[in-house]
Amino acid sequence: MSDKTILTVNDMTCDHCVGTVRKALEEALPGADISVSLDTHRVEFTGDRAKGEAAIREAGYTPEAA
Repeated sequence: MSDKTILTVNDMTCDHCVGTVRKALEEALPGADISVSLDTHRVEFTGDRAKGEAAIREAGYTPEAA
């Protein structure tokens, strides 16, 4: 699946948050293209949207549609 999901994660506030979100997505969606920006609070990834959103929530963050 190559559809790209773009989400806003406003409760990412530091580089540690970015790393946590990236790691959660990498574990949930192996091989996905992942981009996480602290400046824009934007998270982009390829693969299963539901799995990606669930992984972000499980990591303690609140993904919202961009």
